[in-house]
Amino acid sequence: MRQAQAPQITAAAGGDAELVRRALGRDEAAVRAIITANNRKLYRLARGILRNDGEAEDVVQETYVRAFTHLEDFRGDSSLATWLARIAMNEALGRLRRRRPGVEWSSLPEGALEAQIIQFPLVSTDPEKSMAQREIQRVVEQAIDELPEGFRLVFITRVIEGMNVEETAEILGLKPETVKTRLHRARNLLRDNVEKKIGPLIMEAFPFAGKRCERLTETVLRRLGFRA
Repeated sequence: MRQAQAPQITAAAGGDAELVRRALGRDEAAVRAIITANNRKLYRLARGILRNDGEAEDVVQETYVRAFTHLEDFRGDSSLATWLARIAMNEALGRLRRRRPGVEWSSLPEGALEAQIIQFPLVSTDPEKSMAQREIQRVVEQAIDELPEGFRLVFITRVIEGMNVEETAEILGLKPETVKTRLHRARNLLRDNVEKKIGPLIMEAFPFAGKRCERLTETVLRRLGFRA
């Protein structure tokens, strides 16, 4: 690209219009800023539809290729992130339909409730806790994958990506009330599924083994006079 020497910028630095203007001029820094600001969001959306890591990554790449080769079509009616998300959703859904002809995920029942962000535990330096956290993360990811598609997309968009009701409705082509309903149903299904899957893990909760167990044992033995 021509202007590789341009200063690094962030997606929020000059706003969508400025980033698009620079990207249209093949400004590498602007293109890089757009990509890095949207990578995770687009990957998660595609992954939520396809439930396949490799395919989701392919969708993200295809999304950027399509977007940057048709960037002049961006009119600013919605945010650049929403525009890119819609392209990614269409690409992922197209792949899903080719894989499963006749797939339909938009006709589900109504209801209401607002979202709450799920806070995952911080990464621990304790290997036992880290292993437990990884196992919990695996269970949660599997439970999300098993949600019905219409619910899964709303859950990923609203809860994991933190988009508001209006943004989610725009991307998925739903009414805001439907977004709230599906989120409520998704959270109930996810809770039940996680509880069912995590039951056997409860017996392994609060582990006290490995180095911590050995350290405490040695300390007690020392205090009791069994060690010098």
